[in-house]
Amino acid sequence: MKAKKVVVNDLMQTDYVYYLTEPVGENFDPEFRPELTPKELLELGVFGGKYLTDCRDEFPADWFEHAKLCHEFHDPKLNFFGVNASKPLSYWREKGWIHSDDPRGWFQWYCRYYLGRRGPDDQRQIKRWKAIARHIGQLRKNCPEGVLSCRRKQRQALLHWAYDSRKM
Repeated sequence: MKAKKVVVNDLMQTDYVYYLTEPVGENFDPEFRPELTPKELLELGVFGGKYLTDCRDEFPADWFEHAKLCHEFHDPKLNFFGVNASKPLSYWREKGWIHSDDPRGWFQWYCRYYLGRRGPDDQRQIKRWKAIARHIGQLRKNCPEGVLSCRRKQRQALLHWAYDSRKM
């Protein structure tokens, strides 16, 4: 595959350049097996709809056709489970979890990775994704199978990380 250059100009990045070197949705690290695509996550309702609202030009238009978004504010009612399961970006910055290539955080990294970007932060982000899986065991231990009203905040958090918590 010939590398494709992407230039980003949005509210958080100006003239940021990256290259897509892998086919869309393919050739993921064997340790990284997300259950949902970025498009599916946006359609289900994640991050209170306040994610990627100013940078649609960077991503495929069909990702946004049925996305639940709110440009004005974070609206937990837009989340699949109807609860707030997010910390503000300032919290993630204070913890040092934001890499300069992806100033919006993990989901931005995942969207770009899904499109075919590979970069120096991939292993750290995959490690973080794997660490979230501990919540799956808690759901299975504490919730009857198929009862989506059980631990909605935890289910929403898993959804943010591309784990399909509707099936747990």
